[in-house]
Order: sequence, then C-alpha cells, then structure tokens
Amino acid sequence: MSRVKIEMPDHFLFSTEIEVRINDINYANHLGNDSLLSLVQEARVRFLASLGYNELDIEGVGIIMNDVAIIFKAEAHFGDRLRFEIAVDEISRKSCDFFYKITVQDNRIVALCKTGIVFYNYQLKKPVSIPDAFLLKVNR
Repeated sequence: MSRVKIEMPDHFLFSTEIEVRINDINYANHLGNDSLLSLVQEARVRFLASLGYNELDIEGVGIIMNDVAIIFKAEAHFGDRLRFEIAVDEISRKSCDFFYKITVQDNRIVALCKTGIVFYNYQLKKPVSIPDAFLLKVNR
C-alpha cells in the first residue's frame, strides 16, 4: 500500500511555537489528528500576520485550503511546545503549497504537513492570481 509522501523544502521562512492544550489530546492520550490540523491553521495565521496579512486579505484577496496531507512521525502530549516551521513552494499562477515541519522540544519531528492554498476572491466566488507583492515576500 502506497503512503503519502511530502518533499519538504530546504528553506523555511517562519517559525512559531504553540503549546499542546488539554483539549488537543485524544482518547489515546496524545495529540489528535484533528487538533494538529487546527494548530497548523493557527501557525499559518501567525505566518501570514508576520507578513502583514490575514487569510481573508492578502493584497485584497483571500485564500482557501484546497487539500492537506499530514505524515505523523511521533506523538506529542499535553504541555509539549511544538515548533512549526513554514515554507511556501510549488507556486503556480493561482495556488501554492504551504509546508509545515512540526517538531517537539528535543527536535524530534512530530509531523510533516502540506496544505494546498488557492488564492480566492470571496465576492466573485472564484480563484484569482497570486498577488505579486505576496510572491515578493515569500520568494526571499
């Protein structure tokens, strides 16, 4: 059976730390997969904020998540400080991928994640081109 593979970029643009909360823990007493995706969104929001944006306003357009892939490598538990390193790659005219390397305090990789991001005009309800100013900021 084939497994999901994520080719991580060599260079990350941003990192942030988020502590695993008690409500992130599942019945197996570790970080739940649904909670990890929620934490990925929190990290993405912080990354965008560091560039002066939010998910609904990147140079006047929004973004939507088109797809997601997560590879779990190790458990995380209540109180662990997760480090989210974020890169942007696989850039096309209207979309790109955000990559997340998630590690715990001892640098063990907890998960690798990729979210497909489509730039979107919510008023027109259609995909739009990636703003040039955003591309300049992420192609350092």
